Amino acid sequence: MFTAQINILDFINAADIAVFAAVLALTAGMVIYGQTLRKKNAGGLLDYMLMGRQLTLPLFVATLAASWYGGIFGVNEITFNYGIHNFVIQGAFWYVAYIIFALFLVNKVKRHQSMTLPDLAHKMFGPKSAKTSAVFTFFNILPISYVLSLGIFLNLVFGMPVVWGMITGTLFVALYSAWGGLRAVVFSDIVQFAVMCLAVFIVLIFSLANFGGLEFLKANLPASHFSITGGNGWLNTLIWGAIALATLVDPAFYQRCFAAKDVKTARSGILICTLIWFCFDVCTTSGALYARALLPDALPAHAYFIYAVQLLPHGLRGFFIAGVLAVILSTLDSFLFIASNTVAYDLLKNKFKNKLLINQISFFIISALAILLAVFFEGNFKKIWFTLGSYMSACLLIPMLGGYIWPGKIKDGVFTFSALFSAALITVWNILPRSGLAGQIDGFYIGLAVSLIIIGSNILKAKYEENKLRAGNSRR
Repeated sequence: MFTAQINILDFINAADIAVFAAVLALTAGMVIYGQTLRKKNAGGLLDYMLMGRQLTLPLFVATLAASWYGGIFGVNEITFNYGIHNFVIQGAFWYVAYIIFALFLVNKVKRHQSMTLPDLAHKMFGPKSAKTSAVFTFFNILPISYVLSLGIFLNLVFGMPVVWGMITGTLFVALYSAWGGLRAVVFSDIVQFAVMCLAVFIVLIFSLANFGGLEFLKANLPASHFSITGGNGWLNTLIWGAIALATLVDPAFYQRCFAAKDVKTARSGILICTLIWFCFDVCTTSGALYARALLPDALPAHAYFIYAVQLLPHGLRGFFIAGVLAVILSTLDSFLFIASNTVAYDLLKNKFKNKLLINQISFFIISALAILLAVFFEGNFKKIWFTLGSYMSACLLIPMLGGYIWPGKIKDGVFTFSALFSAALITVWNILPRSGLAGQIDGFYIGLAVSLIIIGSNILKAKYEENKLRAGNSRR
């Protein structure tokens, strides 16, 4: 019999504690081992931020795959409330974006040998574009939902208040990430990647063995849980398809590509990761559906975790708990790291001589900000992802893609104006009272349309002037 509210500590024995501790010890050991592999003459920002651009395919796959799922409580909350709608808006749409990035953008990204996404914008457009994209990158990469997930985890397992869980857990992550740089993040991801994938797979296998498959779920879930829209409407669903395209300007993707040994490593790695993410989504979505069927009165964000703890036998129970922690930590450390790079390298690049120290100090400032914003958003995962993702996608996607397709045609000032004006319109549109059809249109669509008009007209103007110049030269 499954219960909606439990004390996790009552379900844990010595075997679970031993397994959980072993996973943590192995993770810490891998971080230390990674530091021992650093060459004696290695140092400076290139090694700290990008591991000297020496990420091999196995390391690339492990770190990119692991760093993409920190909001596991949020994903399971969406599944609990809306069913397979989660697989569409947090899965299928994103697979398309991953494949586009791998096939069409990796080569263009690697060609510039940049350090960060804003650094790439500087090389493609100019200094104003770099600062503008740095601001958008910073707010998009702030690990608000992952700080919140860690707080929820520590609350469920140890009974710690969520806010204190966020503070304690984030401080721990900031310490080891600031100390070891990308190398610490990557080598911790190796263990976390393996544990998180096995953990969610085990839950699915035990669920199938105990309750059966699709027939059980259909008999115990609302019909809307098997609808693509989940009762949210097509406009609301399709907007997530556009938000998923934010992958094409996602700082984590760019950072891993900058750190990869070569184009082939990055392209193959992303395609392999896409398959892994598909399998992971199948496991988590299915597991959350079983949780909804068996624990309909549980808190949506907690249901999957509480269900799995009661489902699994001792030993595997401790392994699953470690797996959930691995999901959160592997994304939190990555996002904290990129956000600190954005502050130290892109926003304060020429303000301080010791850039490495400023980078490390930034970890703790960003951690505090992320905790405050997690409280501000009141724990609403979908709202956090929707808000930050919609601004990044609507404001930077069109300028960056335009720069790839028509290099040199978008001026520095145009990039900046387009991004800032689009952001302003999104904000105003969402604040103003609206009704009827206008009430159904999110500000994201307005911002994206304005960005397309500004960038598109600028490109057409540049091509017209170029053709006019060629015609004049040919007459001479």
